[in-house]
Amino acid sequence: MVHQFERSQHAARGVNCLDCHKPLEGQQPMEHRGFTLARSLTAKNCAQCHATEYEQFERSRHAAPSWAAVRGTQGFSPEQIELGERFHPGWIKRPPHSVGVLEGEVATSSGCDACHDIGKPNADGSFGTCTECHARHSTSVALAREPRTCGQCHMGPDHSQIEIFEESKHGVLFTAQREHFNLNANPKQLTTVDMPAPTCATCHMSGLEGLKVTHNPGERLAWYLFAPVSTRRPEGNSGEQQMKEVCLKCHAHTQVENFYTAAEKVLQNTNERVKGAQDVVAALRKEGLLDDAPFNHPIKFVEFDLWHYFGRTAKHGAFMGGADFVQWHGNYELARLRNELDSMAEELRAKGKGGSGPVTPGDARP
Repeated sequence: MVHQFERSQHAARGVNCLDCHKPLEGQQPMEHRGFTLARSLTAKNCAQCHATEYEQFERSRHAAPSWAAVRGTQGFSPEQIELGERFHPGWIKRPPHSVGVLEGEVATSSGCDACHDIGKPNADGSFGTCTECHARHSTSVALAREPRTCGQCHMGPDHSQIEIFEESKHGVLFTAQREHFNLNANPKQLTTVDMPAPTCATCHMSGLEGLKVTHNPGERLAWYLFAPVSTRRPEGNSGEQQMKEVCLKCHAHTQVENFYTAAEKVLQNTNERVKGAQDVVAALRKEGLLDDAPFNHPIKFVEFDLWHYFGRTAKHGAFMGGADFVQWHGNYELARLRNELDSMAEELRAKGKGGSGPVTPGDARP
């Protein structure tokens, strides 16, 4: 720990251990070799010097919505719920995720929480910890710019951003030319000489060529791509323009506009496919062949997989330049699962017409 700290920018600028480890209001103190330290550190300790960065993070989906997506309102104080709802109405006051309920506490605490606790509510009133991206003692800007740092959580079948990035031209260029990148460059003085191709942080957060630095990775986004049927974000027009400003540092205006046009066509097409599948399941509920309980019939897993894995993947692939994820890992799977879903719906209706009555949870477990 000492070795890591001594190599950090904090050490170079005269910061010492106690500057970070002293207890702040709301933190539990402990005695250690004649010093009073905080028993555990949170983003509040970093906010002593990095207040603007914390305030931006606090407004982001990395904060309260990240934790609420898994745990609902568990652990939040009323003040934290109010703050989260102010920036993300409806995204904090929600029940725990049905997947976590299905899998149980062991899977949730060892699996889901490992990523979603970036926004875990702390007893001192703050959310999460900055060390998820910057590490504890090296507090590294370079580490936060590494695609694989983001890829610790933004990976896998339900949000394949790191896999898509590595397939894209941006990812290939980063891999091929990494030794030419200056990942330690000052965020407010970052240029395309430092970053000849972007990493995740370049597009979503950086101050490339004079742009404003932000610690809200969603600030430059236009759509809720993670949603089953994507809608435009409340500040989506502003977010789109801000992201296009980043693109224009390296690309021509026509290229940027054509890219967005093509990506939005994929988004709209995916929305239609997902909505069609949802309509099939909604009709079965209306006919009394399915109830509202989650994951108590195989068809509900198929519907969930269709949007949560492959619908998301197609949309992310389109907006990040991953053609294979638009097609084989996206649209092909959407078509395959819709076929499976339609066949299962026919079977349920045939069973219903046969006089066996509505499907109940006890009848239907896979």
